[in-house]
Amino acid sequence: MIVVSADSGETLRDCVSHVLACTQRLELVLIDNASVDGVPQAIARAHAGDARLKVYYNGANLGFGPAVNRAAVQASGDTLLVLNPDCMLDEASLRRLLGVLADNPQAGLVGAVVCDAQGRPDPASCRRDPLLRRALVGLFGGRGEGVNIDGAIPDRVVDVDAVSGALMLLPRRVFDQVGGFDEDYFLHCEDLDLCRRVRDAGWRVLLAGDVRVLHGKGGSSRHRPVFVSFHKHRGMWRWFRKFDPDARNPLLASIVWLGIWAHFLLKVPGQWMRKSKETGKRSEE
Repeated sequence: MIVVSADSGETLRDCVSHVLACTQRLELVLIDNASVDGVPQAIARAHAGDARLKVYYNGANLGFGPAVNRAAVQASGDTLLVLNPDCMLDEASLRRLLGVLADNPQAGLVGAVVCDAQGRPDPASCRRDPLLRRALVGLFGGRGEGVNIDGAIPDRVVDVDAVSGALMLLPRRVFDQVGGFDEDYFLHCEDLDLCRRVRDAGWRVLLAGDVRVLHGKGGSSRHRPVFVSFHKHRGMWRWFRKFDPDARNPLLASIVWLGIWAHFLLKVPGQWMRKSKETGKRSEE
């Protein structure tokens, strides 16, 4: 199991505690992207006697995908589970996910439905490839399918285009076959990229719709909303250029580039204001 931290705060302690509470045979590789909150070091000290936990420290924030790739080199298992530091995985869910993988020989990647504290599923748990035509349907409506699946998320095992990168289970041989995460993404959209390449390699991407996992959503990103938003938009552009047939049209690609970065700039003032308010509230407390 691989967890990447980057100033992830106290939720990281809970994530690690949930994992290490499992009796299922496992190994947890915690790899830290230059956090300054001291939490990874505190976790290493608290669990110093548990041989299942390995903690590695990067000297810089390498990004999510590069950190996972480096952790995978250190992991010894035949199955990799990539877990966000704000996800709380229990033993029953872990065993169910492993069972889905074992029962489906052509499965190259298995995901779960990640939910907020109120139990509401994140639509990102079950997505289609974010092709331009689908994104436009989502933005403006009209005929055709959007990126998100319409209606309730299925409560059974189903084939999907992509699952949430908050929890991704895959055989090591598949991870190695596709070359792991594309390291030209820093943050966001690398999960969509990995799912697409797994499918292109002939494997199935499955959603275990009956597995629900609490996801705090954004423990690290709340501290740096503009930074995270920049890399999210950068990731959108990279995915479009790699996989969308519309990217072959230079004029259309230029319009998409302008649209992505105009959208980013429009969001910046609101992100700065929200961060300023949160900082003010914390200072008052």
